[in-house]
Amino acid sequence: MIWNTLLLAFRALRRNLMRSLLTMLGIVIGVAAVIAVVTMGTGASLSVTSQVSSLGDKLLFINPGSNQGGPQGGSAIRQFNQKDVQAVAREVSGIDAVSPSVSSSVTAVFGNNNWQTSVTGVTEEYFPVRNMAVVRGSVFNQLHYQSGRLVCIIGKTVREELFGAVDPVGSTIRIGIAACEVVGELESKGQSSFGNDQDNVILAPLRAVQSRLIGNEDITAISASVASWADNAEVKVRVEQLMRDRRNIGVQDADDFRVMDPTEIAGVLSNITGVLTLFLSAIAAVSLVVGGIGIMNIMLVSVTERTREIGIRLAIGALEKEVLAQFLVEAVILTTLGGVIGVALGLLASYAASQALSFPFIVSPSVVMFAFLFSALVGVVFGYVPARRAARLDPIEALRHE
Repeated sequence: MIWNTLLLAFRALRRNLMRSLLTMLGIVIGVAAVIAVVTMGTGASLSVTSQVSSLGDKLLFINPGSNQGGPQGGSAIRQFNQKDVQAVAREVSGIDAVSPSVSSSVTAVFGNNNWQTSVTGVTEEYFPVRNMAVVRGSVFNQLHYQSGRLVCIIGKTVREELFGAVDPVGSTIRIGIAACEVVGELESKGQSSFGNDQDNVILAPLRAVQSRLIGNEDITAISASVASWADNAEVKVRVEQLMRDRRNIGVQDADDFRVMDPTEIAGVLSNITGVLTLFLSAIAAVSLVVGGIGIMNIMLVSVTERTREIGIRLAIGALEKEVLAQFLVEAVILTTLGGVIGVALGLLASYAASQALSFPFIVSPSVVMFAFLFSALVGVVFGYVPARRAARLDPIEALRHE
């Protein structure tokens, strides 16, 4: 009986092949949209997490300026100094290492090539604290840090723009008004969660940048690595209290600095991504319901067109449940085939988008299975009404139908 029901269903669908394909289209679009949205959302969340991991999950960034950004009350932003750096390293428990830095936008020039980038003055603690490595050449030595001589390590983007595929180590570039010997190239970090290119940077010894390029001893940023045994949130509170004391900020006054924990930012971004993914998936799922309504309408039309056929089957002894099963199976076949095609298109679309946006391609078997089963369920739910109508036709009235 089951085999005969399937054969009858496939024959009926094949007789109106174009209509059957168009009927499946709503299910195909709905399933593909759900899978593509969820897969890309998962990849985006993982991308945020991996980028934070590349920085290190035990890290705090301390920057001058309020949380609202910009000058305070029309005055210039108050920068840090070397004594602030020493105080954080000495007085805050749970801090392993502290790395001060100063940055400035510059135009780097080599030969006929020039490129807009930023130069960052660093100390030897910068590389372990920020999880940075040199893939070509060498890191700075003690003589570089102490002499005030301007040497530099460039990022991948700067190397590509100035040197192409040529080894830059040993060459001299001009940054701003000063000449700088390239001693190494940084390991590529790619884009950050905020979209900026982490490879578009030039590193140089802090003292040399302050004296040769900046002209003062201000510190524009402090990075602190948190000890493995310490809690980031607790250390962050201690750093904030220390800086408020050092900068004489009153109890009722707002901070004129920011202490940021990348893991908190990553958590917020992941939550936002998750909510957006859920919201977009719900919207995409609506098309499945719309597709189901389309299937019900087409099946109702099919019942009307095949009324005489149904009457003949009932007249020669077919049971109501057999007619019901035939039309129900037709609806389920449409939605199931649409689900299979939708899964394939959804995975293909999400893979292409992931490659274009540099997101990891993560397939969730549970989501694929849910979308497929939901499409089959749509066939059962929306196919039942037409099937029930066909099964309850009066054989005599059906035979009279023209």
